[in-house]
Amino acid sequence: MYAIIEGGITPKGRVRVSGAKNSATRLLSAALLSDDAVELSNFPTRLVDVGHKIGFCQRMGAQIEIDHQNEHLTVQASGFESRLLSRDEFDIPIRTTYLLAAGQVIRSGMARVPYPGGCPIGGGSGGGRGYDLHVMVWQALGGQVTERADHIEILAPDGFKGGDINFPISTVGGTENALLCASIAGGRTQIFNAYITPEIEDLIALLRRMGAEISIFGTSHIVVDGRAGKLSGARMPVMTDRIEALTWVVYAILAKGEITIDQVPFSSMQVPLIHIEQAGVDLLKNSQSIHVTPDCLTSGIVQPFELACGAHPGVISDMQAFYVMLGLAASGTSRIFDYRYPERIAFVRELAKLVDGDHLAAERGKITVNGPARFKAGVADSTDLRGSMAAVIAALCARGESRILNVQMALRGYNGLDSKLHQLGSHIKIFDEAD
Repeated sequence: MYAIIEGGITPKGRVRVSGAKNSATRLLSAALLSDDAVELSNFPTRLVDVGHKIGFCQRMGAQIEIDHQNEHLTVQASGFESRLLSRDEFDIPIRTTYLLAAGQVIRSGMARVPYPGGCPIGGGSGGGRGYDLHVMVWQALGGQVTERADHIEILAPDGFKGGDINFPISTVGGTENALLCASIAGGRTQIFNAYITPEIEDLIALLRRMGAEISIFGTSHIVVDGRAGKLSGARMPVMTDRIEALTWVVYAILAKGEITIDQVPFSSMQVPLIHIEQAGVDLLKNSQSIHVTPDCLTSGIVQPFELACGAHPGVISDMQAFYVMLGLAASGTSRIFDYRYPERIAFVRELAKLVDGDHLAAERGKITVNGPARFKAGVADSTDLRGSMAAVIAALCARGESRILNVQMALRGYNGLDSKLHQLGSHIKIFDEAD
């Protein structure tokens, strides 16, 4: 897919932040742990990743009703079970396939899950396969893991059994997988070095509503007393997306627009907003919304800054690209460090194609931005979800027509992106490659 953007238009209006992608797809996996109906409101039903995951769950026997207008999902998973699919059916382009194991094991005594991203080669840190920690989770709870040609097979004929899971590094995905599997296991599971983000707190909230017994000690120790079987039905709204909220704030600043951003999850983004304000942006806020206008710049321009991406509650790596964008509007040199994912710099090369002059430099773990810079129309490719959205913002701010290739990467994380931009008066058209 690609986007044609007519930039240089000042955005005005209101935009509502959708349910968080990084929570919604996890809650969908939790809904598979019950034979009863699980209803999820504020669900970002139009996300590309959501569509792929729903399609796979339906092929495995789950019944899922989607209400796009009201952003509501109803999951009835009594028919969800392990099935041997074709290689093409196992090839789905999402990373969180491992979360589909627990729902299969409680019904079939085994699970068949696609390789993360549809690729059996993987690519984790340190040259790992990208799913080693998930294999560790399944084995710690008594599962036997076999890597097949097109899927991972987990055997646990009598279900998972409680055990100790001690992660060598803090891991979001590993913590999510451990929570799901431990909730339906027999006995007590202790998870050490867990990574508890707002999205994981959302997952824990739903699992508790479904009957799981989960206790949190400190910031990284979780104890789960498993139900030794299926959980109960429940209803819950998906938390709103802190990364999307930050995206709209930065777009409004760069485009000198007047945007009111509704449903802002302030409790989960306090530190990121502090960095925005310390860069000279006086945000107008109430309990649920942020209003951004050119008057928010206290000195008329963004002030240069330095920040390091890391773990929550700080600036997480998924937010990195938007602080790079903010640095392009600053009057001086800004530096953004990323110690957690130091290789996350490929998007800078593509973003530079939409910047007039030499203002960006990237090296492992560090991006240097020399502002202020002007955006220019051009053609840029998408390297990752947030980098794709950064390129979209740059194109929206540049006068003239730009083309963003592989824009489906941005659509993986922004629900109804084109319609929201149209509400603000921005001009974007999204096309399939065949168009």
